[in-house]
Amino acid sequence: MRIQPVFFPVLVGLVAFSVSTPFALSQDKSVNPGVNDSFRNPDVKEFQEKFEVESREVFLHRNEILAACDIKPGQTVADIGAGTGIFTRLFSKQVGADGQVIAVDIAQNFLEHIAKTNRELDIRNVDTLLCTPDSTELPEQSVDVAFICDTYHHFEFPLKTMRSLFRALKPGGRVVVVDFKRIEGESSEWTLKHVRAGQEVFESEIKQCGFEKLREVPDLLSENYLVIFKRP
Repeated sequence: MRIQPVFFPVLVGLVAFSVSTPFALSQDKSVNPGVNDSFRNPDVKEFQEKFEVESREVFLHRNEILAACDIKPGQTVADIGAGTGIFTRLFSKQVGADGQVIAVDIAQNFLEHIAKTNRELDIRNVDTLLCTPDSTELPEQSVDVAFICDTYHHFEFPLKTMRSLFRALKPGGRVVVVDFKRIEGESSEWTLKHVRAGQEVFESEIKQCGFEKLREVPDLLSENYLVIFKRP
């Protein structure tokens, strides 16, 4: 009796797929050692004075950025690198009582500040989550929209972090990335020194982790760009 090799090609295909997909990639060394040193034990008041001022472009245009995120009532939104909670509070209103916002940050001080502020404002649909340098620590398929504002360039292990976010997103879930334009001869000296790479590099890394680029919102910001990706 001749045995037809039905399963062997399928297994070979699966092995080839697993080797060639981004999830087979490893990233053992930080791409920017020391970039998060100031966030190990941040002075919240000091960062409020830096973050929550009209001279900061993303704060000045926070409502336009919020509109571009297209948050719906009842959704679960992860604010990755929530900082002092500027967008966390805005998302809280957008998702409503039936939705949830998860403030994710590497700094416990920021999370405690957000929790305290929420209690004072009687905001009940926000949770906080302490992440690690290489993982968001979000539960699998728990998030509809992830928001990363002026934070991606702080990811020391971007591939690992974004893969953890890929797992955390529901199928079809979206990632909104806002970060600094890094262009030689145009960007500020601070940006050139502080931000490790430009938009093309960051987009390439995100795509390596399985995300598809949906669109970019042009002319919204001048110092920053806003790009939206999705989990297929």
